[in-house]
Amino acid sequence: MQIRVQAIRGLPLLCKDTPRHLPKIADVLGQLLLAEESLEKDAVQKALMSLLRQDPKASLTALFEHVESPDENVREKVLIFVREKVFPMKTELLKPQEEMERHVTDLIKKSLQDVTGAEFKMFMDFLKGLSIFGEKAAPERIQELLEIVEGQADLDAQFNVSDTDHIDRLMSCLYLALPIYVRGASNSKFLNYINKHLLPVFDKLSDEKKLDLLKNLAESSPYASAQDARSLLPSNLQLLKKYMPRRKTSEEINYTFVECLLYTFHQLASKTPNTTNSLCGYKIVTGQPSDRLGEDFSDLHKDFMERLTVVEESAKVTKKKLTQAIGEFGKAMVAAKDDAAKSELRLKQAKTTLGMRTCSNILSLTQPLHEKSPTFLGGDKKITLSWKETPKTVASANAGVKRTASDNGLGSTVGGKKGRGTENPSSFGNRGGLSRGIGRGIRGGWRGRSRGRGY
Repeated sequence: MQIRVQAIRGLPLLCKDTPRHLPKIADVLGQLLLAEESLEKDAVQKALMSLLRQDPKASLTALFEHVESPDENVREKVLIFVREKVFPMKTELLKPQEEMERHVTDLIKKSLQDVTGAEFKMFMDFLKGLSIFGEKAAPERIQELLEIVEGQADLDAQFNVSDTDHIDRLMSCLYLALPIYVRGASNSKFLNYINKHLLPVFDKLSDEKKLDLLKNLAESSPYASAQDARSLLPSNLQLLKKYMPRRKTSEEINYTFVECLLYTFHQLASKTPNTTNSLCGYKIVTGQPSDRLGEDFSDLHKDFMERLTVVEESAKVTKKKLTQAIGEFGKAMVAAKDDAAKSELRLKQAKTTLGMRTCSNILSLTQPLHEKSPTFLGGDKKITLSWKETPKTVASANAGVKRTASDNGLGSTVGGKKGRGTENPSSFGNRGGLSRGIGRGIRGGWRGRSRGRGY
């Protein structure tokens, strides 16, 4: 091993006199990242860093060849090296900055044909940290970021509701796209895909994916164009009516679904108010023929008002019960005998608080809709979606606890796993990035499209 280590240390010296050998030597050192002995592994990593300082363009090109390699073991080691050694040193290594950032972007885009969810998130986090995609980035660069996410979501692929892998990827990509919408990119392609392919088969989705879809749709809706809002409103309203019964029923109302759909309704309707005249029987005057004020939609208005009233009354009752339950947690905490019991109580308190926020939001969203010509709450920052608020009590109560979709304090019948909450999509597996090992067995997310990477 001593001889191997000395040889590895000498490899970068060969490249100083004969730079043409650098790509091949970088390729070999990439394979040597498989070394198990710490002394040898350290020598390989230092040799690679030396090559990266000599010629970052050629070195990175050689390393990224391994990212597309069929050899899973080498691929894994190279990805870990890139993540832990190269990415943190981007300011030092990527010079000249604009040229090298462009080159690395092209290398990453080429590698995205077969990655898992965790790997894709890692690459996207890195790209967003580059100056060409930074705060002062041109609009076309922001759109390029979105197009990378759209490409990973396979929005041009034929949709199959039984393809759970595609749906996982779609939900995760939609979540990753949200901060890009905030920066001005268009979400038209995602919204049209959802409207055309997912909402018509909503009942066939798993409860977990239903929740993910509605949360993503709610968070995306403020950035919809008027044209997309006009197309999406009928589907959103139809789904909203499904979860807002016209008469009191013994079945429990799924308050989280209702909150999502009501919020989306407000956001979309604020962009095309008179569309609601023919959908809900409102009398909103814009002076356009699409107002359709001469037509009778009174039955639709009556139906919508009745549904709003039923869900309001139910939400008020539920909120009252939850408020009473919150008041009892203090006594229960004093009576708790051990830390385990206290931890369970804190978790229940967090769920109850979340349920109260959901009910409060529903009541705030339904109240303006009783007017004949309502004011929609589009862009209104006073309405914060319940899962976007994370008090310290919720964070501490949930520490180390896996949450489920029914953990909303409301007793609603949402089975399966919790959606995103305030974290990254659960489909990413390793939240917050890749774990130390990112091999086939534990790489979270979706399967790759070529070699079937993933679980």
